[in-house]
Amino acid sequence: MTSGTVFKCANVFLAAGASFTLTAALAAQTQAPAAAPPAATDRAAIAAASAAERDRELKLLGITSMQPPATAYDIGKPGNANYDESKANPYPKLPDVLTMNDGTRVTTPAQWKKRRAEIKAMFDEDVYGKYPAHIPAVTWKVDNVEQMTVQGIPAIVKHITGHVDNSAYAAITVEIHADVVTPASTKGAKVPVIIGGGSMRPRPVFPRPTPAPGQVVHQLSSPPNAPDSAKLLLAHGWGFVGRNSNEVQADNGAGLNQGIIGLVNKGQPRSLDDWGVLRAWAWGDSKLLDYLQTDPDVDSKKVGVMGHSRGGKAALVAQVDDPRFAISFISSSGAGGADLYRRNYGETMGNITGTNEFHWFAGNFLRYAAAGHSANDMPVDSHEFVALVAPRAIFIGGGALLTDPVYIPGDAWQDAQGMFMAAVAASPVWDLLGAKGLGTTTFPPMDTLIDSGDVAFRQHEYGHAPAPNWPYFIEFADKEFKKR
Repeated sequence: MTSGTVFKCANVFLAAGASFTLTAALAAQTQAPAAAPPAATDRAAIAAASAAERDRELKLLGITSMQPPATAYDIGKPGNANYDESKANPYPKLPDVLTMNDGTRVTTPAQWKKRRAEIKAMFDEDVYGKYPAHIPAVTWKVDNVEQMTVQGIPAIVKHITGHVDNSAYAAITVEIHADVVTPASTKGAKVPVIIGGGSMRPRPVFPRPTPAPGQVVHQLSSPPNAPDSAKLLLAHGWGFVGRNSNEVQADNGAGLNQGIIGLVNKGQPRSLDDWGVLRAWAWGDSKLLDYLQTDPDVDSKKVGVMGHSRGGKAALVAQVDDPRFAISFISSSGAGGADLYRRNYGETMGNITGTNEFHWFAGNFLRYAAAGHSANDMPVDSHEFVALVAPRAIFIGGGALLTDPVYIPGDAWQDAQGMFMAAVAASPVWDLLGAKGLGTTTFPPMDTLIDSGDVAFRQHEYGHAPAPNWPYFIEFADKEFKKR
């Protein structure tokens, strides 16, 4: 296959954790960007504080040794992630999504309601953390409205701000800024809107370190003239919301005593079962949906949520947690998202519980990456979380394994086949509820859209980028929205 055109966000990636941290931020192309990265001294301070917080949580759990993270680019060498499908399923037996914890078989929608609560409680306790009993209210205001051209299409842009009530702890302020963009041609009509579907704000320019002699510059593969999601949505008569989830909660362990998590905890360290950053970001999207329910240009019954990479993990949590989301585009969410935890392919438990990523989850999640333990110790797996979306629509997508040294490993770190397997295992719940699941158990050829039911899947032939799947998501969503 051809590797395609490289986005300008190509960079030098030296270590697995750092590489995919940066790749995810650059490749998403569907969120309002964060500010430029902090200076080296600030990054070092953040890294040290994040490591200290992780150590604090490990001490509370009595854990003294953790599984090492895998590297990404040295295929076949010791310590690198596995990309061999024949070795990818060490624990092939998954928890049965339709069997209650007491062994009772779920055969009716009424029983599923109880089973759903069981599954969610386990994910709350062991994976994503629990929502606090009391979260401060968010007050939204429209700062200003502009008519402008977005990607060549006349649009109406509302710049909005959500202020989180901090009267109980004034030392922390959380404000959520977002842009709600709808086509000018549809003014006066309510249109579908995708949170995370585009951005109005300029992307930051990241400095590229000079590679050492002989060092390979790993780049991001995407198609020539990759489709812009904002343009696609507006041209289709739909809108989007650009947001920066880091305003809700910083993407590091050092910031767990700040943001919405810190505000609720009044600046104190979190408990082991407290929510992690993914759930905080999901809460932020839910609060945006609160605003959209009041916007006269938005069809509140046709609002979706999109995320890529770590944003894809959070978008999945958002759709599970808020039943008002009609659909989601879960792009390259990988481990901690739609990928099966019990898989051995790409990113490992050691990676997602490392100092760069542990904060996404509850502290309790660290237990399953302790030395001598594994994902097979978990009472749940990702297919059960995906099933909590049912009977609503979900599109799961990802890219391919690329072995060209420049583009290696493509999107293999996110494990498209593992995400497909989760969709397969979750599908019986859609069938039980009178909808339709994936409709196949056979992993499809590259670039094949599976969308015969309310669960869709597509693996594109490029790297860690959502752009190749955007036209197919819109096609799927169009069909789903016509049912509403």
